[in-house]
Amino acid sequence: MSSQLKKSLAVRLCLAALAIYTALAGFGEFQYRSARAHGVTPEYNVVREECRHQPPSLSRGGYLLGSDNLGRSVLLRLVQGTRIAFHVGILTSLIAMPLGIFLGCLGGYVGGRLDALVVWLCATVSSIPSLLLILAIATVAGKGLAGIYWGIGLTTWVGVCRNIRAETIKHRDRPYVQAARLLGYSRWRIVFRHILPNTMHVALVLFAIRFPAAIGTEVFVSFLGIGVQGEPSWGVMLNDARMRLWQGAWWEMTFVSIAIFGLVLAFNILADRLRD
Repeated sequence: MSSQLKKSLAVRLCLAALAIYTALAGFGEFQYRSARAHGVTPEYNVVREECRHQPPSLSRGGYLLGSDNLGRSVLLRLVQGTRIAFHVGILTSLIAMPLGIFLGCLGGYVGGRLDALVVWLCATVSSIPSLLLILAIATVAGKGLAGIYWGIGLTTWVGVCRNIRAETIKHRDRPYVQAARLLGYSRWRIVFRHILPNTMHVALVLFAIRFPAAIGTEVFVSFLGIGVQGEPSWGVMLNDARMRLWQGAWWEMTFVSIAIFGLVLAFNILADRLRD
């Protein structure tokens, strides 16, 4: 990390916030895997009718962030939502980032018909409304997280590809690339051993930008009812909570909204500082 980043208070606060979110996601993963291994209902899905609509409370035996309409802990479900959010952000990046980087590097360096094909693919995918394309892919892949992963991953590589392509075009005629050509290196070696490492700073910024964007897309899709099934993603929690606002149960929607806002804000500020 550069000295400029280390001196930035905003960066340190964002990293601290992301560390907290990561710890919560790790705890949620442990809780989820433990319940599956023992074949029991996870604590965050245990229904307690006598504890319905409990407001946030600091008293012993109370719910710190309140309970929902089935008496389930909002705090535990919020932690599971963090786990699912990190799954979406990481796994969709593993689909979109390699695809965008690969096509961007090849199109930007080789040029000609291959570059024209890459540009055509980008224009074609970006011309389709992203939400409709995600819903179509998710429907074909089946309801659940797998469909969301593929839907978001296969529709968000275009921005990565365009930025990496532009950066590759900047590098392909620089002296170190010309020297590699004179030494007889193959195109593959020049692209992936010489040019690619010099474009990774762009890929890092793009990852920091698209991670929260993927989470936001999952929240919206799950809010519409196409996405996570039987697990408390943030989108599912928002969809459930909106029906109970008129009953005065404000805490579930409030805390979920704060969690989403905090994670997206931390990533956006960090991406802005990395870009600078």
